[in-house]
Formats: sequence, structure tokens, C-alpha cells
Amino acid sequence: MEKPAFTLGIEEEYLIVDRDTRDLVAEPDPSFFDACNEALGDRVSAEFLQCQIEVGTRPHKNVGNAVNELRELRRAVASTAQLFGYAVIAASTHPFARWRRQHHTKKDRYDGLAADIGQPVRRMLICGMHMHVGIEDDDLRIDLMNQVSYFLPHMLALSGSSPFWEGEDTRLASYRLTVFDAMPRTGLPDQLVSFAEYRRLVDHLVESECIEDGTKIWWDVRPSDRFPTLEQRVTDVCSRLADVRAIAAFYQTTLAYLYRIRVGNQRWRIYPNTLIMENRWRAQRYGMEGKLIDHGAQKAVGMDALMAEFIDVTAQDAEELGCAEDLLGVQRIVKEGTSAMRQRRVYAEAVENGADHDEALQAVVDALIEEFGQD
Repeated sequence: MEKPAFTLGIEEEYLIVDRDTRDLVAEPDPSFFDACNEALGDRVSAEFLQCQIEVGTRPHKNVGNAVNELRELRRAVASTAQLFGYAVIAASTHPFARWRRQHHTKKDRYDGLAADIGQPVRRMLICGMHMHVGIEDDDLRIDLMNQVSYFLPHMLALSGSSPFWEGEDTRLASYRLTVFDAMPRTGLPDQLVSFAEYRRLVDHLVESECIEDGTKIWWDVRPSDRFPTLEQRVTDVCSRLADVRAIAAFYQTTLAYLYRIRVGNQRWRIYPNTLIMENRWRAQRYGMEGKLIDHGAQKAVGMDALMAEFIDVTAQDAEELGCAEDLLGVQRIVKEGTSAMRQRRVYAEAVENGADHDEALQAVVDALIEEFGQD
């Protein structure tokens, strides 16, 4: 079997906010999207809600190049937004916006989603960060999907950016998943033995007229229906590019490590989904401030120790991919905290300095606007 390319592509969804009110722009000027398209072509697109916009990089050999392109995309969208009196934030929920005030984009696909799913899709005032890693062999893609599921909670914990929902602190690091899990065909993927079995599953749903194609299977990690890639979808969108860089290195390195031990006739142990879901919940609830279960040792372990062990075990793979320095960023996230933690700190500091609740939430938006352009 030929070694996979392990190319990396990154997709991010952003929220469009009014610079004066800091609330979402429910119906942006259509010229804004036209201007973004003129600047970025097919690397930018509208999302389900009109207050959202999505960007996507080309595939790259290494993390650094992918993040460099993502920086270009962020800057172009932000500078275009400024011309219309808007700003853009990378957070998986807005601190105080109301989902009932938003409108979905008029496209056949989105009209169909609204009709088929009802209120759960109307509540999708959330943004995610998806990462594609190139794995050309179909069966290998499925095998690595089965194994990498173990590490999805770790990536979720590193990425949490949705602590607030409609003006309230949810006490979660990633409230986004609470909203997204109300949708069908979400959560952890089924454990499958081959790509043929995966195709039979998709075809079964298509022939039963449940879905049109595999793009409507919204697992936390899935074989892309468009590219020969394995796409992770569990992570919140990161407010700062430095966090994107670290998590991209984590995902790319994990897959390279799992491939290497597979070539050595080994594999990561497959645990029941209930055990992985326990870590998924802990990451969703506590983020970096909690512990995840080391299922081999059957004990809860802090993220600092888990990341140190991961960096040690995968050092060879990160070096070969050229992302060893990028991977060290996970330890920085452990030390400095995630976007969710920073948002709470901004809110607390604003209140301490005399702001009322609404003013403190606006301060959080201001901080997110500032972080959008930072490395």
C-alpha cells in the first residue's frame, strides 16, 4: 500500500457582526458576499444562515502553508467586511445573539434542510472548523477513521470557543455540540470494516430516500463525499490562528502515527463508542479545565499530561510531516487556555471594571474581533 499524501485542507465558518451593536447582521448586504467572492473566488461561500460565511483552503503538504493561506482568507474577509460596517469573528457561538432573529440563506439545499428537519436546523447558529487530511486508499481511510475517533475529544477540548448562548454562560466549553447533536446522523461514526460497507450504508439511506448523498452524514469524522480525504468535524472554530495551527498539527500527526503503527502490524485499540462519548462529553463540558479518561489506564488524566505524552509518542511523525514546532502549540493552549476560557475572562474583567451584563458581553465580541486577525 502506497503511503498516503497526508495533505491538509482547512474549512472555517465565521459570524458576521455589526461593528456598532456587536450583534449579528441578520441580513447582510448581498454586495458583501459578492465582494468576498470577487476577492477569493471559490474559496469563500455563504453558509446556512445569512449571518455566516465559510472559507476553505486548498490542500497543502504541511500545516504552515495551510495556515498561511487561512491567514490570507481571514484578512480578505475582514477587510471586505469593514467596507460594509461589519466585522467578522471566529467563535462557534455568538455571546448574545438570538437564533430566532436569523434567516437562512435562500438555496435549494438550505431550503430543503429547513423543510426536512424543522426547528433543530433553525437553531444552527453555530460555527465549526473542519480539517481534511488526504488518504487516497479507500479502505485505509475507513480503518484510520475507526482509530482516530479515540482522539476526537482531545481536539474538541483544545478548540472550545462556545461558552455563551443567547446571553447566558452555559457552563460548557463547547455549547455548539449541544445544538448540533439535535441534528440527525451526527456524533461518532459507526465502526466499519471497509469502504464498501460504508458505501452500502450511504446507499441504503439514499435508496430509502432519507438523504441525497453522503454529505448529509454529519459525523464527527467522516470520509469526505467530495475528496479522497478523512474530514474531522468535531472541533469548534478557533478565535486565533495559533490555535488552528496547533490543532491541525495534532490531527495530521495523529493520522500519520496511526498509519505508521499499522504498517508495523499494530493498531490503536478500538473502544466502545460509549467510552469515547464519555470523553467527548467531558471535553464539551470542561474543555481544557477538565480531565479526559485514559481508557487504557482507566483513569482520568489532565490535558497537560495527555499532550506531553502525545508529543513524545508522535515525535517521529510530526518531524517527518514538518510540523513538530506547530504541534508544540497544544502545550501553549494548555497553558494559556482556549477561546472559551478567554471569553469568560474578558466578561469577568469587564464586570469587575463596572460594566453591566450587556456591556460585558459586547466586550467579549470586541475581544473576538481583535483575535480574528491575530496569529
